[in-house]
Amino acid sequence: MKLIVAIVQDEDASRLISSLMTDGYRVTKLATTGGFLRSGNTTLLVGVEDDKLQAAMGIIEKVCKSRKQIATSPSPISGTTGVYVPYPIEVTVGGATIFVLDVEQFAKI
Repeated sequence: MKLIVAIVQDEDASRLISSLMTDGYRVTKLATTGGFLRSGNTTLLVGVEDDKLQAAMGIIEKVCKSRKQIATSPSPISGTTGVYVPYPIEVTVGGATIFVLDVEQFAKI
């Protein structure tokens, strides 16, 4: 058995949970916060049998696509101290960060 730990953008979480549950996977949702853009993320825990791992990974890949977004990054004004102006930059968001762990024992009590 494997445990999938998938960190996805909040925007993708509902569709991903729905898709996984439709295909018979059980999902536990944890609300988390990302460090880079300080945006909301969702961490999903999905226990799967070894033979269903690739199918679950395929669902995650299909739903969680990367996309471009404009974010503001504070830039210092030259010649001044402590004065920053927002500067728009294009960043890639979305997709998923996935960890797959071996499960030594599973019990549902």
